[in-house]
Amino acid sequence: MNFSKKYCTKQSGNKSVVSITKALLFAFCIMVFVSSCSKKVDYTQEYMEQTSGRYLYNQENIIDVYYKNKKLFINWGGLKVIKPVIVDDTTFFIADIYQKLIFVQHPETKKRYLSVISEENEDIITYDYLKVDNDYKTPSMHLDSGNYDKALAGYLEIKEQDSTSALIDEGDFNSLGYRLLRDKEYENAVEVFVMNTVLFPESSNVYDSLADAYLAKGDSLEAFNNFKKTLEYNENNDKAKRFVETFNLSKTKKPLQ
Repeated sequence: MNFSKKYCTKQSGNKSVVSITKALLFAFCIMVFVSSCSKKVDYTQEYMEQTSGRYLYNQENIIDVYYKNKKLFINWGGLKVIKPVIVDDTTFFIADIYQKLIFVQHPETKKRYLSVISEENEDIITYDYLKVDNDYKTPSMHLDSGNYDKALAGYLEIKEQDSTSALIDEGDFNSLGYRLLRDKEYENAVEVFVMNTVLFPESSNVYDSLADAYLAKGDSLEAFNNFKKTLEYNENNDKAKRFVETFNLSKTKKPLQ
């Protein structure tokens, strides 16, 4: 056995553990230091009502701002509750994203925003994250709620603004549809696949998936129509070919006398 190699490997592993421990300790110290700098602000009820609510980070993600015992909290994208470092009455710092933000109101529209403060010039006011109604829902929220028409309308709006947006993914919708099929939620699966055909009308796969959903639902005619559609974009789809041929053959057979 090569004891020298084993010893070196052990030493290297120990160094890695020490490095990670030091990094974690440093990060913890920074967080403690930053938190200790947080200013105590006695927010008025009016101010809390004006600034609390939902802000649109992007078309699929929400920033929820709320107050508890006059302390400001941020729920970023519904994933993590953050207690920011308070700089002054309107400004706060979020260590997780290393950004300073400020509550602002547009002088013309009177709409409220969260503005990211530039490191180069803190006097520049941008209007980054628009405050929306408390009942505002993103397309994915509508999708989760089964409001397919509203979800589709939202996704079409995103696509109109950016046809290559990563927020709209054919594969993700397809996976959701098949998950619903496995759970025997046939109607919901059909709705999701139909939505995918509207968003990606020139994809052969979306019609193939929709045909599968109709077939599972017991609607052979709609399965036939969509398998025919998928062959318009991919004539080499053997499964679709077989179904269309079998369906046509069944229609031409005459009943026995």
